[in-house]
Amino acid sequence: MAYDLYVITDEEIGRGLSHAEIARRAVEGGADVIQLRDKRLSGRDLFTAAAAIREITLDAGALFIVNDRLDVALAAGADGVHLGADDLPVRCARRIAPPGFIVGVSVDSVDSAIRAEAAGADYVALSPTFPTTSKDDAGPGHGPATLSAIRSRVSVPVVAIGGINRENVDRVIAAGADGVAVISAVVGEPDIAAAARDMRTRITAAKARARE
Repeated sequence: MAYDLYVITDEEIGRGLSHAEIARRAVEGGADVIQLRDKRLSGRDLFTAAAAIREITLDAGALFIVNDRLDVALAAGADGVHLGADDLPVRCARRIAPPGFIVGVSVDSVDSAIRAEAAGADYVALSPTFPTTSKDDAGPGHGPATLSAIRSRVSVPVVAIGGINRENVDRVIAAGADGVAVISAVVGEPDIAAAARDMRTRITAAKARARE
């Protein structure tokens, strides 16, 4: 599974565009993964947004992940769920989820990444990699060195999230990131599709350089 460009929806950063419209424009630009993230919506409204995004991602051949809410992810037929430190434990999610369902986990250290993989995570996301204003409680960035250390200790894909933009994406790919998760760098741009296309091109080029 490709996690190269992983776009997280945000209606505020997206200047009032709906989650579905953000997703549509992001996959038009080549996003490999769309994550629906909204901590304010009711379960009913979140499901409505998820159902719309599910159709968009199916048509585009992109993965669809729901943040936090395993119930909404399952009800909408999403490909997976992304869990944080305060969410349902990975082992519990595994007991509920069907075979092949993706469970991603936010981590903040090598030890937490190792524990997440042992619990059954399909990918781990170092959060935040750099300081970010997109998440109020993100804390300081852990940096490419931590990302590199995690990459050397786990076998599942490693995604970098937090403060990543077109200027520093090379650094996280060079540190071993399999994918890059962004909000502002794509969703906050006037032309979401063009920003996604540019970011994906940069990721592809950085991976090619890393293989040399």
